Amino acid sequence: MVTATSWFESGSLILLAQQGGQGSILTMMMPILLIGMLFYVLMILPEKKKRNEIARMQEGLKKNDRVVTIGGILGVVVNVQSGSEKVTVRIDEANNTRIEVLRGSISRVLSDDKSDANKAES
Repeated sequence: MVTATSWFESGSLILLAQQGGQGSILTMMMPILLIGMLFYVLMILPEKKKRNEIARMQEGLKKNDRVVTIGGILGVVVNVQSGSEKVTVRIDEANNTRIEVLRGSISRVLSDDKSDANKAES
């Protein structure tokens, strides 16, 4: 037998279920948007900054820069061909051994201790 209280309880449960299910699309997407923003700030921005820094370093190569290639070869830049990706690097002082590498294969420019000391004194 169905009583009035059971009708009332079932009706109020249905109303609660309907009201709870009508959330805004923005509130439902908020966690996903926050995760996306967090991913962008923590992963993409630092990587983009690093790529730009490496590109500036590779474009700023000049004669007599001490460099390290991505293969771990140490050398001194002898010739930078403008308008080309080729850079000539001297890897052996005694035999004057030179190799041509692409700008993209230069991983970093080593700083000279003398130039660092001069900058510190200034």
